[in-house]
Formats: sequence, C-alpha cells, structure tokens
Amino acid sequence: MASLLIVLLLANAVFNVVVWPTFLRRVAKDPRARDAAGKPTKFLIVHAVLIGIALLLAAASAVAAVVALVVGV
Repeated sequence: MASLLIVLLLANAVFNVVVWPTFLRRVAKDPRARDAAGKPTKFLIVHAVLIGIALLLAAASAVAAVVALVVGV
C-alpha cells in the first residue's frame, strides 16, 4: 500500500510540473492577460497564483514521496 501511495505522489508531482507551466504560457499569451498599457490583469495574476500553488503542491508531493522512500514506509 505504501508503494502505491509513493507512486501516486510522484505521478502527481510529475503531472503538475508537466501540465501547469504549459498552461501558464498559454494564459500569458491570451489577450485578456494584459491591459492596453501592457500591465498584467487580474486574469493573469489569478492564474499565476493558482499555478504557483499547484507547483508548490507538486514539490511537496515529490518531497513526501522521496522521504517515504528513504524512510522505508
């Protein structure tokens, strides 16, 4: 059971690291991302914050998986 949880944590981390940066690039290119003056809009800021949180959770998942592997849970 512990092995399955470790694999799921690592899969979660990899998925998030692969998917979210690509999504951020798409959001940044969206016309709604910047106003007429070129300043970031709430659309871009909210998405950047959400993506940052997702990547932080991915890092936490990866650390938890590595700790579980090392400790031998």
